[in-house]
Amino acid sequence: MDLLANLSLGFGEALTLSNIMYCVIGVVLGTFVGVLPGLGSVTAISMLLPFTFGLDPLGALIMLSGIFYGGLYGGSTASILLNLPGTPASAVVALDGYPMAVQGRAGVPLFMTAVASFFGGCFGLMLVLLAAPAIVQIALEFGPAEYFSMMLLGLLAAAAAATDSPLRSYGMVIVGLLLGLVGTDIVSGMMRFTFGIPIMAEGVSFIVVAMALFGLSEIIRNLEFHAKPKIIKPLGGWRDMLPTRDEFHRSIGAALRGTGLGSFLGALPGAGPTIASFMAYTVETRVSKTPERFGRGAMEGVVAPEAANNAAAQTGYIPTLTLGIPGDAVGALILGTLIMHGIAPGPRVISTHPELFWGLIASMWVGNFLLLWVNIPFIGLWVRILSIPYRQLYPAIMVFLCIGVYSVANSPFQLVLLAGLGALGYLFLKLDCPASPLLLGLILGPMMEENLRRALLLGRGNPLVFFETPISACLLIVCALLVTLSVVSSIRRKRKGRLA
Repeated sequence: MDLLANLSLGFGEALTLSNIMYCVIGVVLGTFVGVLPGLGSVTAISMLLPFTFGLDPLGALIMLSGIFYGGLYGGSTASILLNLPGTPASAVVALDGYPMAVQGRAGVPLFMTAVASFFGGCFGLMLVLLAAPAIVQIALEFGPAEYFSMMLLGLLAAAAAATDSPLRSYGMVIVGLLLGLVGTDIVSGMMRFTFGIPIMAEGVSFIVVAMALFGLSEIIRNLEFHAKPKIIKPLGGWRDMLPTRDEFHRSIGAALRGTGLGSFLGALPGAGPTIASFMAYTVETRVSKTPERFGRGAMEGVVAPEAANNAAAQTGYIPTLTLGIPGDAVGALILGTLIMHGIAPGPRVISTHPELFWGLIASMWVGNFLLLWVNIPFIGLWVRILSIPYRQLYPAIMVFLCIGVYSVANSPFQLVLLAGLGALGYLFLKLDCPASPLLLGLILGPMMEENLRRALLLGRGNPLVFFETPISACLLIVCALLVTLSVVSSIRRKRKGRLA
């Protein structure tokens, strides 16, 4: 009865004319921002935040949330078509989505990402309805040691999934962690590794690194060969968007695994869609009987991460709203919106403001249906991008890169940094070093350092503090097993190659 009453209350609030309008504005704008590489949901939410002051709290949350998960839907489009991830969570989709576009099958991953996003989002919402109290109790058990161990597992999982060479992958993780150290020390407040450049006090932006490693380096490589890899054919109709029977069967299990993993990780403060998508990809490479297909256009490598990051986006509102702990920048903005409207986030938000919590959850269901109908009809339009001659396409891509990077801090230095990192990314391509582990290392590095210092402070410098709690100890054991498994698998592959 409680579930039905909550649903009735939520849909009664979400289906008002004004809230439906806010939802439509949010998801459409979010999709558009997600398709444009370099902008992202955080930028759009930051710009629109002042316009929500005059709205009621639920309407403001519905519009801002629509921009967030609408951006996740649209973020995969640029990754698949142009190999330009606009968000961290969509970076892993490019590993298999872009090769499928190069093979002339761009419509298939675009269609399947829309379906997987819808499935993952709806399942995540169902989990919020059924298991929110239990998930809150699990999240309360996480301290600094658990967060550090979980992030370490995410880094190792990304490295294990990225390439056949563990040494290259772990090396790229270390490079990402080193880039994450640039900026202001979280304890002393002193600037470090900034080389006397004041703007570097804020650290190296994810947007700059992502655009350089995935965008500019790809342009340089294509210009080296005087042409972009030829797309076989444009999208002809609905039939060109449908996967083969074998791909469809593989996608079912991948979507279920990605959704389950993303739903759990999203409910943990500090995890979020990025870790969920990378770990979902790792799981698929481990359970597959033919892991060599990944990185060459495997449908599971597209479906699982997309389902995971959208499921995590929905369940990620549990710690933000009920614990007052934002998992990322978007969560912090949502938290700020609540506070500005006089609502204190915390465990009592469900009981004291049930119309706000359940109305927001119901609006996400409405938004997911809207996004499914908005994204699929536009697939043909996005695929037309591939028919543009590359000599005309790459200058336009460069313009988007420069606009997105310059908007990070409104500084020309960011363009210089883009050029330098782009040259470094091209070198990584020539050396067959994957960029995805570096990107995740950059994102998680500062948070790992913060939780590492907190855990050691609580343990008075004793490193055994990470093994004192069952959750942290289990996560570290899984990390050790993952490293061992990846090294053993690499050795076996080399032996098979020698015997062949």
